[in-house]
Amino acid sequence: MWSYRLTAPYTFAQQDVPEPSPEALSDGHVLLRFLAAGVCGSDLPGFRGTQGRLPGDTGCSAADMAGFPIHEVAGEVLASAHPDHRVGDRVVGWASGFDGLMERVVADGAGLAAYDPALSAAHAVALQPLACVLYAIEQLGDLAGKHVAVIGQGSIGLLFSYVAKAFGAAHVTGVDPVDRTAVAGAFGVDTAVLATSDRWVRHLPDDRPDIVIEAVGHQVATLGHAIEATAFGGTVFYFGVPDDDCYPISMRIMLRNNLTLKSGVTLERRRVLAAARDFAAAHPDLLPAYVTHTFAVTEVQQAFELACRPTPDRVKIALVP
Repeated sequence: MWSYRLTAPYTFAQQDVPEPSPEALSDGHVLLRFLAAGVCGSDLPGFRGTQGRLPGDTGCSAADMAGFPIHEVAGEVLASAHPDHRVGDRVVGWASGFDGLMERVVADGAGLAAYDPALSAAHAVALQPLACVLYAIEQLGDLAGKHVAVIGQGSIGLLFSYVAKAFGAAHVTGVDPVDRTAVAGAFGVDTAVLATSDRWVRHLPDDRPDIVIEAVGHQVATLGHAIEATAFGGTVFYFGVPDDDCYPISMRIMLRNNLTLKSGVTLERRRVLAAARDFAAAHPDLLPAYVTHTFAVTEVQQAFELACRPTPDRVKIALVP
Protein backbone atom coordinates (compact mmCIF):
# COMPACT_ATOMS: atom_id res chain seq x y z
CA MET A 1 0.00 0.00 0.00
CA TRP A 2 1.11 3.59 -0.47
CA SER A 3 2.52 5.70 2.32
CA TYR A 4 4.57 8.86 2.61
CA ARG A 5 7.54 9.48 4.85
CA LEU A 6 10.08 12.19 5.50
CA THR A 7 13.37 11.19 3.91
CA ALA A 8 15.09 14.40 5.02
CA PRO A 9 14.03 17.72 6.55
CA TYR A 10 11.42 19.39 4.32
CA THR A 11 11.32 16.35 2.02
CA PHE A 12 8.51 13.81 1.60
CA ALA A 13 8.75 10.70 -0.56
CA GLN A 14 6.24 8.00 -1.44
CA GLN A 15 6.98 4.39 -0.57
CA ASP A 16 5.20 1.05 -0.55
CA VAL A 17 4.77 -0.65 2.83
CA PRO A 18 3.06 -3.91 3.85
CA GLU A 19 -0.68 -3.65 4.42
CA PRO A 20 -1.75 -4.20 8.06
CA SER A 21 -3.58 -7.44 8.73
CA PRO A 22 -7.08 -7.09 10.20
CA GLU A 23 -6.45 -10.25 12.21
CA ALA A 24 -3.49 -8.60 13.93
CA LEU A 25 -5.46 -5.69 15.40
CA SER A 26 -4.93 -5.13 19.11
CA ASP A 27 -7.98 -4.85 21.36
CA GLY A 28 -9.65 -1.47 20.97
CA HIS A 29 -7.98 -0.66 17.66
CA VAL A 30 -9.45 -0.21 14.18
CA LEU A 31 -8.15 -0.42 10.64
CA LEU A 32 -9.09 2.56 8.47
CA ARG A 33 -9.09 3.26 4.77
CA PHE A 34 -7.56 6.72 4.41
CA LEU A 35 -10.12 9.36 3.36
CA ALA A 36 -8.50 12.60 4.48
CA ALA A 37 -5.85 14.14 6.71
CA GLY A 38 -5.38 17.59 8.15
CA VAL A 39 -2.08 19.43 8.32
CA CYS A 40 -1.60 20.70 11.88
CA GLY A 41 0.89 23.24 13.19
CA SER A 42 2.22 20.55 15.52
CA ASP A 43 3.21 18.53 12.43
CA LEU A 44 5.51 21.24 11.12
CA PRO A 45 8.52 20.75 13.46
CA GLY A 46 8.73 17.15 12.27
CA PHE A 47 8.64 18.37 8.66
CA ARG A 48 11.44 20.80 9.43
CA GLY A 49 13.55 18.02 10.96
CA THR A 50 12.95 18.44 14.70
CA GLN A 51 12.56 15.12 16.49
CA GLY A 52 11.60 13.83 19.89
CA ARG A 53 8.76 16.27 20.64
CA LEU A 54 5.76 14.36 19.35
CA PRO A 55 4.37 11.09 20.72
CA GLY A 56 5.00 9.30 17.44
CA ASP A 57 8.59 10.53 17.19
CA THR A 58 10.28 8.63 19.98
CA GLY A 59 13.86 9.48 19.14
CA CYS A 60 14.43 7.53 15.95
CA SER A 61 14.72 9.41 12.72
CA ALA A 62 11.42 10.59 11.27
CA ALA A 63 12.68 9.20 7.98
CA ASP A 64 12.19 5.72 9.44
CA MET A 65 8.52 6.29 10.28
CA ALA A 66 5.99 5.66 7.51
CA GLY A 67 3.07 8.08 7.63
CA PHE A 68 4.76 10.52 10.05
CA PRO A 69 3.90 13.22 11.18
CA ILE A 70 0.15 13.26 10.37
CA HIS A 71 -2.27 12.69 13.28
CA GLU A 72 -5.55 14.30 12.10
CA VAL A 73 -7.35 11.67 10.01
CA ALA A 74 -10.73 10.70 8.61
CA GLY A 75 -11.32 7.22 7.30
CA GLU A 76 -13.65 4.33 6.64
CA VAL A 77 -13.52 1.42 9.09
CA LEU A 78 -12.31 -1.73 7.31
CA ALA A 79 -11.89 -3.88 10.42
CA SER A 80 -12.55 -3.24 14.09
CA ALA A 81 -11.51 -4.62 17.47
CA HIS A 82 -13.40 -1.81 19.21
CA PRO A 83 -17.00 -2.41 20.36
CA ASP A 84 -18.30 0.96 19.18
CA HIS A 85 -16.85 1.02 15.66
CA ARG A 86 -18.31 -1.11 12.89
CA VAL A 87 -17.06 -1.96 9.41
CA GLY A 88 -18.23 0.73 7.00
CA ASP A 89 -18.42 3.53 9.59
CA ARG A 90 -16.85 6.82 8.62
CA VAL A 91 -14.82 8.15 11.52
CA VAL A 92 -12.58 11.07 12.36
CA GLY A 93 -9.98 11.65 15.04
CA TRP A 94 -6.43 10.82 15.99
CA ALA A 95 -3.95 8.61 14.17
CA SER A 96 -2.57 7.44 17.49
CA GLY A 97 0.89 6.67 16.11
CA PHE A 98 1.25 10.01 14.27
CA ASP A 99 1.40 7.80 11.16
CA GLY A 100 -1.74 8.88 9.34
CA LEU A 101 -0.28 9.52 5.90
CA MET A 102 -0.81 6.06 4.45
CA GLU A 103 -3.46 4.11 2.58
CA ARG A 104 -4.42 1.99 5.61
CA VAL A 105 -4.17 3.42 9.13
CA VAL A 106 -4.34 1.49 12.40
CA ALA A 107 -5.63 3.72 15.20
CA ASP A 108 -6.92 3.51 18.74
CA GLY A 109 -10.72 3.50 18.57
CA ALA A 110 -10.90 5.59 21.76
CA GLY A 111 -9.61 8.52 19.73
CA LEU A 112 -12.16 8.19 16.93
CA ALA A 113 -15.84 9.04 16.51
CA ALA A 114 -18.33 8.66 13.68
CA TYR A 115 -19.14 11.67 11.52
CA ASP A 116 -22.03 12.48 9.23
CA PRO A 117 -21.18 10.90 5.84
CA ALA A 118 -22.92 13.86 4.19
CA LEU A 119 -19.77 15.83 5.09
CA SER A 120 -16.90 15.67 2.66
CA ALA A 121 -13.89 13.92 4.18
CA ALA A 122 -11.85 17.12 3.75
CA HIS A 123 -14.35 18.99 5.93
CA ALA A 124 -14.84 16.10 8.35
CA VAL A 125 -11.15 15.91 9.25
CA ALA A 126 -11.43 19.46 10.62
CA LEU A 127 -13.58 18.08 13.42
CA GLN A 128 -10.41 16.83 15.11
CA PRO A 129 -8.86 20.27 15.78
CA LEU A 130 -12.33 21.60 16.59
CA ALA A 131 -12.65 18.90 19.26
CA CYS A 132 -9.33 19.98 20.78
CA VAL A 133 -10.48 23.60 20.92
CA LEU A 134 -13.85 22.69 22.43
CA TYR A 135 -12.13 20.69 25.16
CA ALA A 136 -9.80 23.60 25.94
CA ILE A 137 -12.69 26.08 26.05
CA GLU A 138 -14.49 23.80 28.51
CA GLN A 139 -11.58 24.29 30.90
CA LEU A 140 -12.14 28.06 30.88
CA GLY A 141 -15.67 28.00 32.28
CA ASP A 142 -18.40 30.48 31.38
CA LEU A 143 -17.26 32.96 28.73
CA ALA A 144 -20.44 35.04 28.75
CA GLY A 145 -19.59 38.74 28.83
CA LYS A 146 -15.83 38.11 28.88
CA HIS A 147 -13.17 39.77 26.76
CA VAL A 148 -11.13 36.98 25.18
CA ALA A 149 -7.88 37.58 23.32
CA VAL A 150 -6.25 34.93 21.15
CA ILE A 151 -2.56 35.25 20.33
CA GLY A 152 -2.03 33.56 16.99
CA GLN A 153 -4.68 33.54 14.29
CA GLY A 154 -3.61 30.48 12.38
CA SER A 155 -5.83 27.46 11.93
CA ILE A 156 -6.11 26.80 15.68
CA GLY A 157 -6.28 30.43 16.79
CA LEU A 158 -9.15 31.21 14.43
CA LEU A 159 -11.05 28.20 15.78
CA PHE A 160 -10.54 29.52 19.31
CA SER A 161 -11.87 32.91 18.21
CA TYR A 162 -14.94 31.35 16.59
CA VAL A 163 -15.76 29.06 19.50
CA ALA A 164 -15.19 31.77 22.13
CA LYS A 165 -17.62 34.06 20.33
CA ALA A 166 -20.16 31.26 19.90
CA PHE A 167 -19.93 30.54 23.64
CA GLY A 168 -20.84 34.09 24.57
CA ALA A 169 -17.63 36.10 24.72
CA ALA A 170 -18.54 39.79 24.62
CA HIS A 171 -15.43 40.74 22.66
CA VAL A 172 -12.80 38.67 20.85
CA THR A 173 -9.41 40.12 19.98
CA GLY A 174 -7.21 38.25 17.52
CA VAL A 175 -3.49 39.00 17.45
CA ASP A 176 -1.24 37.95 14.59
CA PRO A 177 1.59 39.47 12.51
CA VAL A 178 -0.10 37.94 9.43
CA ASP A 179 -2.95 40.09 8.13
CA ARG A 180 -6.11 38.08 8.88
CA THR A 181 -8.56 40.95 8.45
CA ALA A 182 -10.15 39.35 5.38
CA VAL A 183 -11.23 36.27 7.37
CA ALA A 184 -11.37 37.58 10.94
CA GLY A 185 -15.04 38.57 10.85
CA ALA A 186 -16.13 35.13 9.68
CA PHE A 187 -14.41 33.63 12.74
CA GLY A 188 -15.97 35.91 15.34
CA VAL A 189 -13.05 38.31 15.75
CA ASP A 190 -14.20 41.78 16.82
CA THR A 191 -10.75 43.39 16.81
CA ALA A 192 -8.04 42.03 14.52
CA VAL A 193 -4.62 43.24 15.65
CA LEU A 194 -1.93 43.14 12.98
CA ALA A 195 1.15 42.96 15.18
CA THR A 196 3.48 40.64 17.00
CA SER A 197 2.38 39.85 20.54
CA ASP A 198 5.15 41.90 22.15
CA ARG A 199 4.08 45.02 20.26
CA TRP A 200 0.44 44.36 21.10
CA VAL A 201 1.22 44.08 24.82
CA ARG A 202 3.14 47.36 24.83
CA HIS A 203 0.11 49.24 23.50
CA LEU A 204 -2.66 47.62 25.52
CA PRO A 205 -5.23 49.92 27.15
CA ASP A 206 -6.20 49.63 30.81
CA ASP A 207 -9.21 47.49 29.83
CA ARG A 208 -7.30 44.25 29.39
CA PRO A 209 -8.67 40.86 28.32
CA ASP A 210 -10.16 38.59 30.99
CA ILE A 211 -8.82 35.53 29.16
CA VAL A 212 -5.78 35.28 26.90
CA ILE A 213 -5.26 32.14 24.84
CA GLU A 214 -1.78 31.46 23.53
CA ALA A 215 -2.50 29.56 20.30
CA VAL A 216 0.91 29.89 18.68
CA GLY A 217 2.95 27.18 20.41
CA HIS A 218 6.53 26.22 19.58
CA GLN A 219 8.09 29.28 21.22
CA VAL A 220 8.68 30.69 24.67
CA ALA A 221 8.10 34.43 24.40
CA THR A 222 4.42 34.44 23.46
CA LEU A 223 3.39 32.76 26.72
CA GLY A 224 5.08 35.57 28.62
CA HIS A 225 3.23 38.12 26.52
CA ALA A 226 -0.07 36.37 27.24
CA ILE A 227 0.58 36.56 30.98
CA GLU A 228 1.55 40.21 30.75
CA ALA A 229 -1.61 41.05 28.76
CA THR A 230 -4.20 39.43 31.06
CA ALA A 231 -6.41 41.50 33.35
CA PHE A 232 -6.26 41.19 37.13
CA GLY A 233 -7.82 37.91 38.23
CA GLY A 234 -7.85 36.58 34.68
CA THR A 235 -6.85 33.31 33.06
CA VAL A 236 -4.15 32.38 30.56
CA PHE A 237 -4.52 29.22 28.51
CA TYR A 238 -1.47 27.76 26.78
CA PHE A 239 -2.40 25.58 23.82
CA GLY A 240 -0.03 23.73 21.57
CA VAL A 241 3.14 21.69 21.56
CA PRO A 242 6.06 23.14 23.55
CA ASP A 243 9.41 22.75 21.86
CA ASP A 244 11.25 23.37 25.14
CA ASP A 245 10.86 21.52 28.42
CA CYS A 246 11.07 24.70 30.53
CA TYR A 247 9.27 27.99 29.86
CA PRO A 248 10.37 30.93 32.02
CA ILE A 249 7.41 33.07 33.10
CA SER A 250 7.05 36.08 35.39
CA MET A 251 5.84 34.78 38.75
CA ARG A 252 5.77 38.38 39.94
CA ILE A 253 3.05 39.19 37.40
CA MET A 254 1.24 35.91 38.09
CA LEU A 255 1.22 36.65 41.83
CA ARG A 256 0.46 40.36 41.83
CA ASN A 257 -2.32 40.02 39.24
CA ASN A 258 -3.88 36.89 40.79
CA LEU A 259 -3.68 35.04 37.47
CA THR A 260 -4.50 31.43 36.64
CA LEU A 261 -2.43 29.52 34.07
CA LYS A 262 -4.02 26.49 32.43
CA SER A 263 -2.92 24.01 29.78
CA GLY A 264 -3.25 20.35 28.94
CA VAL A 265 -3.85 17.73 26.28
CA THR A 266 -7.27 16.75 25.00
CA LEU A 267 -8.94 14.02 27.05
CA GLU A 268 -12.28 12.24 26.56
CA ARG A 269 -11.59 12.25 22.86
CA ARG A 270 -14.64 10.37 21.62
CA ARG A 271 -16.91 12.66 23.62
CA VAL A 272 -15.37 15.88 22.35
CA LEU A 273 -15.27 14.60 18.77
CA ALA A 274 -19.02 14.02 19.06
CA ALA A 275 -19.35 17.53 20.51
CA ALA A 276 -17.38 18.89 17.55
CA ARG A 277 -19.71 17.05 15.15
CA ASP A 278 -22.73 18.62 16.85
CA PHE A 279 -21.13 22.07 17.00
CA ALA A 280 -20.31 21.97 13.27
CA ALA A 281 -23.87 20.90 12.47
CA ALA A 282 -25.19 23.86 14.47
CA HIS A 283 -22.75 26.22 12.69
CA PRO A 284 -22.83 25.08 9.05
CA ASP A 285 -20.77 28.07 7.91
CA LEU A 286 -17.72 27.04 9.93
CA LEU A 287 -16.11 24.09 8.13
CA PRO A 288 -16.43 25.52 4.59
CA ALA A 289 -14.76 28.72 5.77
CA TYR A 290 -12.14 26.83 7.75
CA VAL A 291 -10.83 24.37 5.14
CA THR A 292 -9.37 26.76 2.59
CA HIS A 293 -6.96 24.49 0.73
CA THR A 294 -7.25 20.85 -0.34
CA PHE A 295 -4.38 18.87 -1.85
CA ALA A 296 -4.09 15.33 -3.14
CA VAL A 297 -1.76 13.18 -1.03
CA THR A 298 0.58 13.09 -4.02
CA GLU A 299 0.98 16.84 -3.38
CA VAL A 300 1.88 16.48 0.30
CA GLN A 301 5.17 18.27 -0.30
CA GLN A 302 3.39 21.36 -1.65
CA ALA A 303 0.80 21.19 1.14
CA PHE A 304 3.43 21.28 3.89
CA GLU A 305 5.42 23.99 2.13
CA LEU A 306 2.27 26.12 2.04
CA ALA A 307 1.60 25.37 5.72
CA CYS A 308 5.06 26.72 6.58
CA ARG A 309 4.41 30.05 4.84
CA PRO A 310 2.54 32.94 6.53
CA THR A 311 -0.20 33.26 3.92
CA PRO A 312 -3.18 35.51 4.83
CA ASP A 313 -5.86 33.51 2.98
CA ARG A 314 -4.70 30.08 4.17
CA VAL A 315 -6.47 28.64 7.20
CA LYS A 316 -6.73 24.84 7.20
CA ILE A 317 -5.10 22.46 4.71
CA ALA A 318 -6.62 19.04 4.02
CA LEU A 319 -5.11 16.09 2.15
CA VAL A 320 -7.30 13.63 0.23
CA PRO A 321 -6.54 10.51 -1.86
